[in-house]
Amino acid sequence: MRGNGDATAEVTADVAVVGAGPAGMAAAAEAAAAGLTVALVDAGERPGGQYWRHGPHDEGPVRGQHGRRTFAALRAGLVRTGTRTLFGHQVWLITRDTDRFTLHLRPTHDGRAPGTGPGTRTLTARSLILCPGAYDRQLPVPGWDLPGVMAAGGVQALLKGSGTLAGRRAVVAGTGPFLLPVATGLAAAGAEIVMVCEANPLRGWLRDPGGALREPAKAVEGAQYAALLARHGIPYRTRTVVTEIRGEDRVRSVRIAPLDRDGRPRSGVRIELDADLVALGWGFTPSLELPLMVGASTRLDTDGSLVAVVDARQRADVPGGPAVYLAGEATGVGGAVLAVREGRLSGLAAAADLGRTVDEGRIRRLQRAVRRGRRFAAALHTATPVPPGWTDWLDGSTLICRCEEVTYGDLCHAVRELGAEDPRTLKMLARPGMGMCQGRVCGFATAQVAAALTGGSPGAPGTPSTPSTPSADDLLPLARRPLATPVTLGEIAALEEES
Repeated sequence: MRGNGDATAEVTADVAVVGAGPAGMAAAAEAAAAGLTVALVDAGERPGGQYWRHGPHDEGPVRGQHGRRTFAALRAGLVRTGTRTLFGHQVWLITRDTDRFTLHLRPTHDGRAPGTGPGTRTLTARSLILCPGAYDRQLPVPGWDLPGVMAAGGVQALLKGSGTLAGRRAVVAGTGPFLLPVATGLAAAGAEIVMVCEANPLRGWLRDPGGALREPAKAVEGAQYAALLARHGIPYRTRTVVTEIRGEDRVRSVRIAPLDRDGRPRSGVRIELDADLVALGWGFTPSLELPLMVGASTRLDTDGSLVAVVDARQRADVPGGPAVYLAGEATGVGGAVLAVREGRLSGLAAAADLGRTVDEGRIRRLQRAVRRGRRFAAALHTATPVPPGWTDWLDGSTLICRCEEVTYGDLCHAVRELGAEDPRTLKMLARPGMGMCQGRVCGFATAQVAAALTGGSPGAPGTPSTPSTPSADDLLPLARRPLATPVTLGEIAALEEES
C-alpha cells in the first residue's frame, strides 16, 4: 500500500475508489487482487473511516471495536497488492469523459496531508467506485444549539479518535441501535450515563420478524450491549424522547417525555434530568454529493432517507460513459458488515467489467449476502422510525438551520404567509440549508417540517399537524450540491487553466 509520501500532481489508475471505510477498503482490496491498478482516496489520515476509527496512538481500530479482524485482513490486502493510497485528500469535483473519470482533489490539512510532499490535484481512472459513507441525522429540539449538545456520532468519534470525553454526565437520546455503543463507550471511559432514551418500543422488531432474523449475529451483538448496559447500571427507557435542552451558557439539564401511539410527546408529562452532555442520534443520512454529481438516480429508502439506486452488481444507473459503482451507506444505511459485502461485490464487478477473470460463483454468494443484509436493514428501519409527530416538540424560536439561524417560526411563516409548498421553495424563501453545511445537518429536518406543515394545517408554531412523509423529489434538492466540499476561487479558476 503506497502512501502519500510519493504524491504527485496527477495520478492515473484503472479504478478510483473514494472512501476508505469498510466498503471502500473492501472494494479496493478486491479490485487490486484481481490485477487492476487501484487508487484509494480518503479525507482521513488512515484507513478505516468513521466505523473503524483509530485511537490517538493505535495502528488499528480501538480495542473492543467490532470487526477488527476484518479491518486487519483488508488492510493487509491493500498492502499486499500495492494499492495506491491518497489519504488526507478530499474529492470536490468529478468530471467524466467517454472512457475515463477525472477526480479533482484537495488536501485536507493546510494545503497538504501530514508528512507528504505536494498534494495530488487530479486522479484519472477508467472505473469509479464511490463509498462516501453517511453522517448523523439530526432532528432539532429546543436548546440543541447549546454547547454540550452533540451528534451521537460526534461524541463517539471524539472518544475513539482522541480518548476525550465530551462530558461527564450524559443523556443519550434518539432511536436505533447506534445509541448503545455510544452510551456504553462513554460509560467505559468514566462518564455517568443518566439515561438512554429510545423513541421506539422494542416490540417494533415484531413488525418484520423475518427480516430481523436474517442476521443472527446482530441479535448476539444486541445481547452483548444489553449486558454492558446492565453492567454499567445505565437506565434505558423506550418510547421516550428529549423534548427540551435547558441552560444558558451550556447544557444544564434536559426534559424528557414519553410518546403516545402517534409518536407525539404526551401532554403534561415531563421529567427533568441534570446533564452536561446530550448525544442525539436519529440514524444516519447517506452522503450523496458525489453519486449525484456523476448522475446516479435516487429513491426513498425504508428509513425515509434519500439513497442511490444500484443494480445487482452495485452499478449505478448512470447512462453512457464508463461504469460507476456504489457501495456502503450511499445505497442505504445498513451497517459495516453489509458495507464490506457491497464493497467486495463492487470491486469484483469492476474487475469483471474491465476484462479481468473473476469467480462468478463468489459474486453470486456475495449477492445473496447483500440481499440478506438489506432485508435486515429494512427490518431495522421499520423498527426504529423517526417519530411521526416529532415536530410537536418544536416552538417558534427553535433553530432548524443553525448556519443561517432559521427558526421553526420562520418556516411556518414561509408556508403560511409566503406560500411555500415544498422543501425547495422553503429553502429559497427562508434560507434553511444555504449556509456552510449546505443542508447536511438541517436538510432532512427541513423536508420533514415542510411535509408536516403542508400535509396538515400550517397553523401557529407548535400546532399539531397531520404527519406526512417527504418524497424522494422533496429530498433531492436538499442533497444535490455543485461542489462536494468548500474550495477556494483559485481552485475553481485552475480548472480553466488545466483544460
